Amino acid sequence: MSDLLRKGRLTSVRKDVVEFTSSVKDDTRILRHIISINKAHVIMLVEKGIIGRNDGEKILGALMKLDKGLVLRPDIEDAHMAVEEKVLEEVGSDVGGNLNLAKSRNDQVAAAIRMNLREELLSLIEAVCELQEALLLKSQGHLNTIIPGYTHLQPAQPVTFAHYLLAQFDSLQRTLERFKEAYARVDLCPMGAGALATTSFPINRERVADLLGFAGILENSLDAVTTRDFLLEVLAMLSIMAVDVTRLEQDLIVWSTVEFGMIELPDELASSSSIMPQKKNPDVLEAIRARMSIIIGDYMASIVALKALPSSYNLDFQEITPRLWGAIDNAKGCLKMFTEILPNLRVRPDFLDNTALSFLTSTELANILVRNHKVPFRTAHRIVGFAVRVLIEKGRSLTDLTAELLSEASKEFLGSPLDVKVEEIRKAVDLSSFVESHKVRGGPSEGEVKRMMKARKTALAVSGRWVSGKKLRLEEAERSLNSIAQSYMNATSEISQNRNA
Repeated sequence: MSDLLRKGRLTSVRKDVVEFTSSVKDDTRILRHIISINKAHVIMLVEKGIIGRNDGEKILGALMKLDKGLVLRPDIEDAHMAVEEKVLEEVGSDVGGNLNLAKSRNDQVAAAIRMNLREELLSLIEAVCELQEALLLKSQGHLNTIIPGYTHLQPAQPVTFAHYLLAQFDSLQRTLERFKEAYARVDLCPMGAGALATTSFPINRERVADLLGFAGILENSLDAVTTRDFLLEVLAMLSIMAVDVTRLEQDLIVWSTVEFGMIELPDELASSSSIMPQKKNPDVLEAIRARMSIIIGDYMASIVALKALPSSYNLDFQEITPRLWGAIDNAKGCLKMFTEILPNLRVRPDFLDNTALSFLTSTELANILVRNHKVPFRTAHRIVGFAVRVLIEKGRSLTDLTAELLSEASKEFLGSPLDVKVEEIRKAVDLSSFVESHKVRGGPSEGEVKRMMKARKTALAVSGRWVSGKKLRLEEAERSLNSIAQSYMNATSEISQNRNA
C-alpha cells in the first residue's frame, strides 16, 4: 500500500486487506484519464496562483513522462496513488506534495470514469451504426423476399425480409438515441468538488472542465461525488438494447431450425456436433444470448449495490465500475458478431412451400368481404375462419379455397350465400398482392420499405456526423491540454538554457 496515506492517522495495514480493497486491476482502463486530470488540475493551480509556476512546470514534466507508460503495482490501492507516488519520486515531496492540493480521489475518480465512458459511448454508437448499416445493406437485396410475420410464434401475416430488417434497425436507432442523450449527462465534470465540499482555495472548476473537454461542470459538489446515476443510466440502456438484440437473435435461432427452415446461418459462424454429423449449431447466436443476459445481470447487480448507500463517496462504488466496463465490452462484442453474421445470412427460397404458411393472407380475404360485399368485419372474420377450418381438416391450403366453399361458409353466418368471384379470391390469397396492398405508412409494401430505407440511410449519416463531432472535440481537448503542458516545459527549458549561457 502507498505510504502516502500512512504514518499520519493510520500506521500499518495488512497486505491481504490491500489486495482485497485494491482497484488496481481495473484502474488500467482509466489511468491515462487520471494523468490528464492531474495535468489539467496543475495547470489551473498555476493559472490561479495557488502554486508557483516553477513547481507547476516540474509536476507537469513528471506527468508528461507518465504518458509513456506506468505499470501499476499490485501492492498499491489504486492508480491515483500510483500516479502521485511517481510524481513525488520525480520531483520530491516539497514540489510534488501539492499534486493533490484542492482535489480528492473522490472527484478525480468520478471524472476519470466519465472521461472513459464518453469514449466508450462513442465506440458503442459506432458499433450500433455498423450493425445498422449491415441491416440496411442486407435489406436492399430482400425488398421482395416474403417471409411470415409471427404472433405467439404462430404464422400471422406476410411481410418482407427487408421490412423485418428495418424493424431491427429502428429498435437499434432508439438505443442509439438513448446513448446520445446519456452522453450529454456523462459529459459533465465533477472536478473541484473535492471530497464532497469543494475547497477553500480559489480554484476555477470551469477551466479544468474545459481543459478535459467536458461540456460543463456538475455543479453541486456533494452531488458530483455521490452520483453514479450516469453509470446506472448507461447500464439500463445497455439492458434495453440487450432485450432488443436477443429478440433478433432468438428469431434467427428459431428460423434456422429444421422445423422452420426459413434461414440458413453462415457456415463460418456456426458449428457442428462432436457426435452428430448432421448438426449445424447456432453457437455464436447462443453466445450472444448468454452475454446479453450477463449485461442485464450487471445492471441488476449495480443498482442493488447502489441502493440505500449514504451520501458522498463509498467504496461500494469501486465494485460497480468494472461491471459497467464488462457490460460495454460484451455489448460491443455481440454487436460486432451480429454485423459479421448478416452479410452471409441466407433466406431459404423454398420455405414458403409449407402448407400452413398459405393461410397468412386470411386477413385480406376477410377484408375483401368487408370492402366488396359490405359484410361487417367480425362476421367476415367468422366466415373466413370457417373456411380455413374446413381446408385444414381436409389437408388443403388457402390457395385451394373455392368460391363454392366460401359461399357455403357465408351462408352459415349470413343466412344466404355470398357471390364471391374467383378473381377476388386469387387476389386475396396471393402473398405478393397482400404485401403490396399494405401501403399504409410503415407497412411492408415495396414503396414504403424503400421510403423507410432512404430515411434510415439519412439517419445513419446524421449519427456518423454526430460521433465524428464529439470525437473531434475530445481529440482537440487532449491536444490542447498536452500543448499547454508542453509550453510550460518549453518555458522551463528556455530559462534553464539562458541561465547556463
